[in-house]
Amino acid sequence: MTSDSAFNSQKLAARKPHLNFWQIWNMSIGFLGIQFGFGLQNANVSRIFQTLGAEIEDIPILWIAAPLTGLIVQPVIGHMSDKTWMGKWGRRRPYFFFGAIIASLALFIFPNVSALWMAAIMLWILDASINVSMEPFRAFVGDMLSDDQRTFGFAMQSFFIGIGAVVSSILPWLLTQMGISNDAPAGVIPDSVRISFIIGAFVYMASVMYTVFTTREYSPSELELFAEVEGESFVEAGVIQTYPKAFIRKGFFWTFIGFILSFAIWYYNSQHIQEPLEKELFVLTGGICVFGIIQLIAGYFSSKGSINGLVEVVDDLYHMPSLMKKLALIQFFTWFALFSMWIYSTPALAQHLLGNSDSSAPGYNEMGNWVGVLFGIYSGASSVFAFILPVIARKTSRPMTHLIALIAGGIGLISFYFFHDKYMLIISMILIGLAWSSILSLPYSMLTTSLPAKKMGVFMGIFNFFIVIPQILAATLLGFFTKHIFAGNAIYTIVLGGLSMILAGLLNLRIKDK
Repeated sequence: MTSDSAFNSQKLAARKPHLNFWQIWNMSIGFLGIQFGFGLQNANVSRIFQTLGAEIEDIPILWIAAPLTGLIVQPVIGHMSDKTWMGKWGRRRPYFFFGAIIASLALFIFPNVSALWMAAIMLWILDASINVSMEPFRAFVGDMLSDDQRTFGFAMQSFFIGIGAVVSSILPWLLTQMGISNDAPAGVIPDSVRISFIIGAFVYMASVMYTVFTTREYSPSELELFAEVEGESFVEAGVIQTYPKAFIRKGFFWTFIGFILSFAIWYYNSQHIQEPLEKELFVLTGGICVFGIIQLIAGYFSSKGSINGLVEVVDDLYHMPSLMKKLALIQFFTWFALFSMWIYSTPALAQHLLGNSDSSAPGYNEMGNWVGVLFGIYSGASSVFAFILPVIARKTSRPMTHLIALIAGGIGLISFYFFHDKYMLIISMILIGLAWSSILSLPYSMLTTSLPAKKMGVFMGIFNFFIVIPQILAATLLGFFTKHIFAGNAIYTIVLGGLSMILAGLLNLRIKDK
C-alpha cells in the first residue's frame, strides 16, 4: 500500500499543475494586442483599398495576401516553435516577441501609404507578422494547461480577443467624436484611421511584451513527462508515416488538376474576350498546382532519406487525427462566412441602407465608422459569452454548444438583409458575437485533446489551413458571385455567408465529445 501511495504521489507531482486565474490571465493578455492589430485590419482595410481607388469587385483579390500568408507562415512557425528551446526565453515566447516588433512597425506604416499596390504589400507584411505572434499562442495553451483547464484557457484568450477587437473596431469612430477628422480628399486616408493604427502599434507591443516577461514555459523534458503521465497523445518528431512514392503520386495528381483547370480558364478567356472569367480564379488553380509541387518536393527529399521540416509538415497533413478532420470541415464553412462579412460589411450596408457605394461620399465614410462600431459590438458580446460558453459546454457538450453558437451567428448574418434600420443590426451583431466567442475557443479546446504533445505547434498550424483555404476561396469566388450572380448587390454575399455558417453548425452533429 505504501509503495502504491508513493507511486500515485509521484504521478500526481508529474501532472501539469493547475494554474490560477492570474497566471492564465498573464499568459493570455498578449492576445489583446494581437487582436487589436487584426481588428484594425478587418474593419478598415477594405475602406483603405477603396479610398486608394479599388473597385468593389476587386476588394477580395486584394485581401488574398492575408490568407496566403497565414497558409505559409503558420505551419512553418508551428513546426519551428515545436523544436525551439531558448532557455529562459522558452519555446513559444521568442515568436511572440519578434512577431510583435514587426507587426507594430507595420501598423505605423500602413495608414500612411499613398498607392493601392503599397497598401496590398503592407497588408501582406502586417498579416505575416501577426501570424508569427498568433500561431504559437494557440499551442501555448496546449503546452501550459491540462485538458480540464484548456476550455477556460481558450475562453480567456477569447475574452482578450473581444476586448481588443471592441476598442480597435470603434477607435476611428471614437476619435471622430473627439474632433479628429474623418474626411479626406480623394485618395487620402482620414486622420481618424491613421491615428487608430498608430495607437494600435503601441497596444500590440505592450500587451505581447507583458505576456513574454510574466510567463514561464515548461521545458521539452517536462512536457514529455506530462504527456506520458496524463496519457496524452505523444508522437516523436521526425517519424514519417508516408512513403516517398505516395508523396510523388499525390503530387503529380494535384499538379495535373491545377494545370488542367488553369488551362481551361485561359482557353475560355481566349474565346470570350469581351466577357472573360475573373483572373482571380488563377489564384485558386495556381494554388492547387503549388500544393502538388510541394508534395513532389517532399517526395524527393523523403526518397533521399532527408527528413526536413517540409517533409514533416506534409506528412502530418495526411495523418491528422480523426477529430481534427471533422473540426477542419466545420472551420472551412465557418471562416468562409466570416470572410464574407469582413470583406463586404461596409460596401454591402452602404448599398443596402443608403443606396450609395461611392467611397468618397460622406455617407459612405459614416457607414464605415458605423461598421467599426458594429464590429466592436460583436467583439464585446463575445467577451461576455467567453465565460458563459464553458458553463453551457459542461451542462451539454462542447460540440452541441458550438452548434448552437454557429447557427445563431448564421442567423445574425442573414438578418443583415431584413434589417433596414442600422440600429437593428446591433441584434445581428450580438448573435454573431455568440458565434465568434465559440469559434475562438471551443474548436481548439476539442482539438487539443487529440494532438500529439511534441507536435502541438505544427498541428495547430495545419489546422489553420482550414481557416485560410476558405478565405482564399472567398477572395477568389466572392467577387465573381457579387458581380455576376448577385448583380453587384453585396448584401446577398453576406446572406451566403450566413448559410455557410449554419451548415458549419450542423456539422458538429458528427462529433462525439471526449
